[in-house]
Amino acid sequence: MPRISYWVLISMKIDLYTIEKQSRDEYAAIGDHFRKMIGKYASMREHNIFNKKINSAQNRDAKSAQESYTQAFLPYMKGYNIILHPEGKILDSFEFYKSFDINTNLNFFIGGAYGFEKDFLQKGDLIISLSKLTLSHKIAKVVLYEQIYRALTLLHKHPYHK
Repeated sequence: MPRISYWVLISMKIDLYTIEKQSRDEYAAIGDHFRKMIGKYASMREHNIFNKKINSAQNRDAKSAQESYTQAFLPYMKGYNIILHPEGKILDSFEFYKSFDINTNLNFFIGGAYGFEKDFLQKGDLIISLSKLTLSHKIAKVVLYEQIYRALTLLHKHPYHK
């Protein structure tokens, strides 16, 4: 049986972009744990974006905040873009994994407190919801990381998903 090259296994690149201030707490430790496990199958990076422009816009109104999120995220919309949104499609783990089966560069976007502009949502390739419940960024990221790991184990025929 031919050996699969290490480089083939990690040729998939996954980036998670969030509008939030970076913090180190127990949730960050769980995220680190999942990123390490994901690293067996793909290159995974997290980008927490929060700047003065976003802060100022959030202090003005929801429309300004949403516009600032769009401006912050647009430069990163290369590859297959998955946007997390409360009104997005709810997938089971097998449906979610299918996004990984056909793509080598996946970008995930989690908006700020005011959500996304409709124009930004239209730029996404897939709009999903993790739950009908409202989740904090920290919880949403942990759930997303676990589902990314689950999808990658399905893709690579690892028994974790059972």
